[in-house]
Amino acid sequence: MGRILAVDYGSKRTGIAVTDPLRIIATPLETVPTSGLIEFLTAYIQKEPVDEFVVGMPKTLMNEDSAVAPLVRKFVDSLKLKFPHKLVHLVDERFTSSMAMSAMIAGGMRKKERQVRGNVDKISATIILQSFLDSTKR
Repeated sequence: MGRILAVDYGSKRTGIAVTDPLRIIATPLETVPTSGLIEFLTAYIQKEPVDEFVVGMPKTLMNEDSAVAPLVRKFVDSLKLKFPHKLVHLVDERFTSSMAMSAMIAGGMRKKERQVRGNVDKISATIILQSFLDSTKR
């Protein structure tokens, strides 16, 4: 069974998280420049088996697409073209950035480390992935 990989897509940076091979735990993987995202995913998939993607879909409080949503949808289209045999799930990502910040504080991360924007991105991807895993458990 392959891993599930989550993407917290951003216009400049993208946070990535991945499950363990048994799909039990979500773990932060990396933050990459969005311009090199497809290349990063291609290289990662050559090293590790990945069966599915989970992509955070930015919504407003009124459950409408946010301003970034069209970029995310375009990325999802590219993802499906590049990896046509892999499932792609969209997950509501509202509040994940604030949840990531709270998790970093609760985990004892120093203020200087919390200010590194890439840390928030990959932890947000981890929260998106863990919520997906929790929602699919039977």
